[in-house]
Amino acid sequence: MAAAAAETPEVLRECGCKGIRTCLICERQRGGDPPWELPPAKTYRFIYCSDTGWAVGAEESDFEGWAFPFPGVMLIEDFVTQEEEAELVRLMDRDPWKLSQSGRRKQDYGPKVNFRKQKLKTEGFCGLPSFSREVVRRMGLYPGLEGFRPVEQCNLDYCPERGSAIDPHLDDAWLWGERLVSLNLLSPTVLSMCREAPGSLLLCSAPSAAPEALVDSVIAPSRSVLCQEVEVAIPLPARSLLVLTGAARHQWKHAIHRRHIEARRVCVTFRELSAEFGPGGGQQELGQELLRIALSFQGRPV
Repeated sequence: MAAAAAETPEVLRECGCKGIRTCLICERQRGGDPPWELPPAKTYRFIYCSDTGWAVGAEESDFEGWAFPFPGVMLIEDFVTQEEEAELVRLMDRDPWKLSQSGRRKQDYGPKVNFRKQKLKTEGFCGLPSFSREVVRRMGLYPGLEGFRPVEQCNLDYCPERGSAIDPHLDDAWLWGERLVSLNLLSPTVLSMCREAPGSLLLCSAPSAAPEALVDSVIAPSRSVLCQEVEVAIPLPARSLLVLTGAARHQWKHAIHRRHIEARRVCVTFRELSAEFGPGGGQQELGQELLRIALSFQGRPV
């Protein structure tokens, strides 16, 4: 038994949780019922359909057969091959992973940022990793990703043994730009979207046609549901690339629930600069320097 305990990976005996964030490791260490409450599950679940761009009521739910448009999501399946996936993860695993919140591990390639004070430092930032050069080049071949030049890459490692998850959140919009791009590796999962805005979502009969076939067809809303009671599930196959823009990027929070991590998952998120750091922006020169460093592809985790 002692020998077996000695072989327990360090990552399964320690966690990086702080405050109200928890994972299976610290929950077991603390024992008893946790003194905090998890956010209540949303009442109504809708499933995002990439063929139509609509969120459709889950089967056997009160809103089965009903739907609403869910713009700002692009899903590219099989963005990398199985061989490329295995090689990418192998190269990531050569570098150390840092313990992070809620049972995750992470590797950061980007400037050090204080989002609250809106300040950043480039010291220690040497660029994106060399193995991402081809990934970034390939992104630019797809409509909607033309001119995408990331200045930050964040690798997140999830596993069920740690109870990995990430709470609902919106990514920063001061530094990071319009397109949020994530590559899902090793296992499928579900990205859960929620919105705390007041008011209701108007529902129509779920469409079966592709979006372009609906342009000239107006479907009159017949039902509604409170926005705060809705969760939209976006299924993410392994090796798929997800792009969030518009409302999906800026208005709907995204999360990964613990129950949706059934095997090791690595998520690689790429972020571009906001207009403030682009041509004509107030911090254009700093933006140019960040791009120069990032796209040298000489980086190591910071």
